[in-house]
Amino acid sequence: MSTQPLRVLFCIGINQNFFDLPADGITIGDVWQAFVSMMDQLKALPGITFIGDIDDDAHMVGPSDGWPWTCYILADADSQETVKAGCNLLRTTEVGSNGVKLWRFAKIEARIGRPLTVREDVELPD
Repeated sequence: MSTQPLRVLFCIGINQNFFDLPADGITIGDVWQAFVSMMDQLKALPGITFIGDIDDDAHMVGPSDGWPWTCYILADADSQETVKAGCNLLRTTEVGSNGVKLWRFAKIEARIGRPLTVREDVELPD
C-alpha cells in the first residue's frame, strides 16, 4: 500500500508591521518581492505538490492574527517534515538587503489533513 500524501492548507496572516511600511529602509514592494520568493520556494520544495492559492485581501482590511487569514496555499506534502520546511521559509526568506526576514511582516500556520473522501472503514449502503 502506498502512502497517501498529506493535504496541507498553509494559512498566512499579514501583521501590523506590513501596514506600518515604509520603515527601516523597507518598502511594501520589498515585502511583496520576498513573499513571491517564499511562495516560489514553497512550490519548489521537494515533496510539495502545489494545488492552488487564494488571497482574501479585497474583502479583509488590516492585519490578520488568526482566522480568517489573509491568504491560503493548498498543497499536498509527502511528510510533516516537508510541511515544517515550508513554514520555515518565513524565517529564512530575506526582505530587502538588511537581514530582515519575512516573518516580521507575516505569520504562517499549517493545517494538515487528507483529501475529503469516504474512509475505508465506512460502509456505504447499497
